[in-house]
Amino acid sequence: MSTNSSNVVFNDIFTIEAIDKEGKKFDRVSRLYAHSKNYDMDLTLDYNIELYSLQEGQSFALALATSLAKGPQGAAGGDDEEKDKDVWRPDGTGRRGLEEDYEYVMYGKVYRFDGGTAEIVTAYASFGGLLMSLTGSFRHMTSIVLGDPVYILLRK
Repeated sequence: MSTNSSNVVFNDIFTIEAIDKEGKKFDRVSRLYAHSKNYDMDLTLDYNIELYSLQEGQSFALALATSLAKGPQGAAGGDDEEKDKDVWRPDGTGRRGLEEDYEYVMYGKVYRFDGGTAEIVTAYASFGGLLMSLTGSFRHMTSIVLGDPVYILLRK
């Protein structure tokens, strides 16, 4: 990744079409099904309902990022900051990053990438067992890399 590129590898606005349409499997987790406005993407996402409430018909912003550091990688300077770039401290003593602009953040890994058709692909990520699938044109997912760690960030 070049030094002048953003840490955000995907972002769009999604509208929730359904929640738990196959039934509720866990007390504190729901699965949402949503479609994006700009890139015509389909999203399935598990999320903790005690930490973040969402409703059918609601829209939210979603971003996928390789780091919580704001702006270009390395823009903030030295080696000390670089090694701490993903340290997030709720007490506010750490550097503030992308998490400040969002309401719900999870950390996970891209564990599968399906080719589908030549045009349409699906990326799968797991956030501590909470799963995400994102399906749409490969053009919008060129920066999502199999095996890479990823942050998912949501805000209403």
